[in-house]
Amino acid sequence: MALRGPAAGERPGGGSVTAGYDPHDFEPFAVTVDLAVFTVRAGALHVLLIRRGQEPYAGTWALPGGFVLPRESAETAARRELAEETGLAPGVVAALHLEQLRTYSDPDRDPRMRVVSVAFTALVPDMPEPAAGGGGDADRARWVPVGEAAGAGADQAMGPDQGVGPGQGVGPGPGAGSGLAFDHAVILADARERVGSKLEYTCLASAFCPPEFTLGELRAVYETVWDTALDRPNFRRKVLATPGFVEAVPGAARLTGGRGKPAALYRPGPATTLHPPLLRPSEGPTR
Repeated sequence: MALRGPAAGERPGGGSVTAGYDPHDFEPFAVTVDLAVFTVRAGALHVLLIRRGQEPYAGTWALPGGFVLPRESAETAARRELAEETGLAPGVVAALHLEQLRTYSDPDRDPRMRVVSVAFTALVPDMPEPAAGGGGDADRARWVPVGEAAGAGADQAMGPDQGVGPGQGVGPGPGAGSGLAFDHAVILADARERVGSKLEYTCLASAFCPPEFTLGELRAVYETVWDTALDRPNFRRKVLATPGFVEAVPGAARLTGGRGKPAALYRPGPATTLHPPLLRPSEGPTR
C-alpha cells in the first residue's frame, strides 16, 4: 500500500495550515535585491553602478538590482537583474560567486512602498566592461572608483552623455554626500567591509595578480581593497609564513623599477583559506 504525503495546505498530522488564515490581514510589501560587485581596475577598487532611468531617483546612480518575481529566489533575481541592467554576458553573471550580505528593511528606505532588500556582494578579478547603455530600468552602467561612488565626487553631476572617468563624480544622490539612490551608500559601505574581511581569511587576493607575481604586486592588491598602506617587511613575513598561500617560482625574478636586485616571483599556492588569517592593521595610514 503506497503512503501518501500531506497535500499542499495540509499539516503532516492532518488539518489545513491555511484554515482561518487571511493574507489580507497583513499589509503587502515587496522584496528586492541589490548587488555590490567589486573589482580592481588600474590599481583602484571599483564598484559596478547603474544610472536609474526611471523614478524614483531617475538620473541618479545606484547599485544594480530590482524586484524579486513571485516564483524566483533572491539569488536568481540578483543574477537576472545584474544581466538585464548591465548587459554582462549570461556566462559571466552565472559564474559569479555571490555572497549574501544582509537584509535591509528600514520602513522608509523606498518612497514607493514598503520594500525589503536582500543584498549580495562579490569581489571578482578580470571583469569586463558592462554595456554602456544599460538595460531594464537602467540607462547606463559603469565601473566607478569606490571613493567616488560613496560620495567623494558627488558634487560633480554628470550630463546625460557623460561617462565616469578619473576625477569625475557619479552625480548627486538622495542625501547630503551619499552620491547614490535609496540606501545604497549604506549597502556599499557594508559590502566593502565584507570584501575586506574576505581577503583576511581567503587567498582571493592572488587572483588579481598575474600568473607569476612579486610580493609587492600582491601587497598592492591588499592595500587597494583595504585602502591602507602596509608595512613591507611585515607583510612579506606573514605571507611567506602562511602555509600554501604562495609558492616561489624557482630561478625567476623581475626588475621592479628600483635600484635594488630583481624581486623574486611567486605563484598561487594550493591553499584556499589562510591559517592564520592575514588581518588588517587596526590603525594605519590610508593610501
